[in-house]
Amino acid sequence: MLNSLSYNLLTPAQICFGWGRRAEVGELARGLGERAFLVVGSQTLCRNGMLADIQQRLAAQEIESIHVADISHEPEVADVDRLVEQLRQHQPATGDFVMAVGGGAAIDLAKAAAAIVTNAAAGDSVQDYLEGVGRGLKITAPPLPMLAMPTTAGTGSEATKNAVISSYDPPFKKSLRSDAMVPDIVLIDPELMVSVPATTTAYTGMDAITQCIESYISRRRQPIPQALAIEGLKSAVPAITTAVANGDSRPAREAMAHAAMLSGMALANSGLGMAHGVAAALGVHCRVPHGLACAVMLPVAMRTNRAVARDELEIIGRTIVDDELRGTAAVDAGIARIQEICDEVKIPHTLTEIGVSAEQIPEIVKSSRGNSMNGNPLELSDAELTQILEGML
Repeated sequence: MLNSLSYNLLTPAQICFGWGRRAEVGELARGLGERAFLVVGSQTLCRNGMLADIQQRLAAQEIESIHVADISHEPEVADVDRLVEQLRQHQPATGDFVMAVGGGAAIDLAKAAAAIVTNAAAGDSVQDYLEGVGRGLKITAPPLPMLAMPTTAGTGSEATKNAVISSYDPPFKKSLRSDAMVPDIVLIDPELMVSVPATTTAYTGMDAITQCIESYISRRRQPIPQALAIEGLKSAVPAITTAVANGDSRPAREAMAHAAMLSGMALANSGLGMAHGVAAALGVHCRVPHGLACAVMLPVAMRTNRAVARDELEIIGRTIVDDELRGTAAVDAGIARIQEICDEVKIPHTLTEIGVSAEQIPEIVKSSRGNSMNGNPLELSDAELTQILEGML
């Protein structure tokens, strides 16, 4: 008999997934309104005509599209505030919506701006609403409706309720978070990801794998997100090396896009852990790309948590290596397989290799504290985290 269960599950209202399904963007967007504010994350989409094709499909449904922002880096406070001002100049009203076409950066920027433009007073900044660094303001009014079209397979931002926003002076990487920020419609066309370079494919793919594993073992883990995380691992682990080596592989691109979306739903409902907590700090203090930081930290995070998450890590090992394995053998095999994948996609083993110095460790430890670290199965003191990171130099 099951023990008493109590949980919530938050997901996008509509998810449309499939090769070539960008052709449906006009019909889907028509359900959100008549004017779309476009946030674009890849100039490749402009050069190869994909963006023009999307705009034509919107126009065919009598939807006006306004290209309001491009972004090629992780969104910063100034990026969000600037986009909010642009949106205000267009006087958004009923029938307007935001549409993000790009990777996690574009989707996070769009989600943040869609929420802030309907909530903030003139002169307020997105920083006033960020966890742990702002004035503690909350998202209370509904954001502008949103359609997300991811063009990378990694962050899962298309399925989450937060937007990660960075600052380098002062240094922080924090979330704007509200249940209302989950995109209304998610349209995932893996064909849009074929042009993603191998290095980006590796980093984003490892981010998705990290999200599946960390949400599965999180102290806030919940049953349905755990099932989604396992399904994500079943898709991503066999596919990532092929996606990196052969970006034209339709099966590999489909598998990674599917895994990324599942990882987003899993983390949105179960949280993350140590790897993501440290990755945020590595991003703001050392400018390490997020997926790379997660990948470097993942094997260490698994080893660190094995004593308190043994059962969960056993299931992960059986899932990604051999279902006949049991106990310690399954845990060891799972960790070894993740390290093997990291090696196959050329992820460094040490923090030194990604530009981290011993002098930066104290600030990294301090900045690692946040929502992600709060989900780590093993509670770590600053001294313990310092020892772990110093051992990775």
